[in-house]
Amino acid sequence: MAFFKAGSRTIHYSDRTMGSGPTLVLANSLGTDFRIWDPLLPKLDGIGRIVRYDKRGHGLTDVAEPPYSIQDLSSDLKLLVDHVGLDHFLLGGVSIGGMIAQDFAARHPDRVDALVCMDTAPKIGEASLWQDRIEAISTNGIDSIADGVMERWFSASFRKNNPAATAGWRNLLTRTTLAGYLGCCAAIRDADLTAATLALTVPTLVLCGAEDGATPPALVKTTADAMQNASYVEIPNAGHIPSLEQPDAVASAMNRFFREQGLT
Repeated sequence: MAFFKAGSRTIHYSDRTMGSGPTLVLANSLGTDFRIWDPLLPKLDGIGRIVRYDKRGHGLTDVAEPPYSIQDLSSDLKLLVDHVGLDHFLLGGVSIGGMIAQDFAARHPDRVDALVCMDTAPKIGEASLWQDRIEAISTNGIDSIADGVMERWFSASFRKNNPAATAGWRNLLTRTTLAGYLGCCAAIRDADLTAATLALTVPTLVLCGAEDGATPPALVKTTADAMQNASYVEIPNAGHIPSLEQPDAVASAMNRFFREQGLT
């Protein structure tokens, strides 16, 4: 657990040294914190250092007045990697974290050696969908949507067989600050990264849970197929956050990708 100041805001992050290989930076999803990567980390081969962080208004990072843009959130990521002294690194993200990763790679292509985009796309849903969610949560709170979110985050079998874990992740969602959640919803609502993402040439692994109800596999695969240097892997028996449900399968895909790129 570590913190640093970015102006008046405190940002929470983790910086773990594991060996002598490359550094991997990970950006988490909407309504979560960096603990969603915990099951994955011990299974990654050849990674020397892993840096994770909480977005603004999530986890232990300070909130900022909403709305936000993906560029705002990508700029927060730059503050982090500058703070920990990273000139270049591997970058991964899930959901909105994947959008942040796409934007960062487009804005700073010289710093990203490879990209992992998980359960994400350059544009996720229509603006009206996100505006409806913003209005519903503003009126009724995050708890009012939490059960539906769990159905998108996790496969039916996971929810049935892991009721305690599902309830715990539901708690994490509902304890996200309202301003932070709504600010990130606005960022997704307003974002269309299509032109910049399709112009990326960095080697990219695109992953998606086969039972993802938030960014369906067809959407994610279409993104991978349209990118210049991307490969697609579908993770069976997983929803929107496959690092929690199927860390072995996610790690296997990432390890193979990094080896094939000569990075580990």
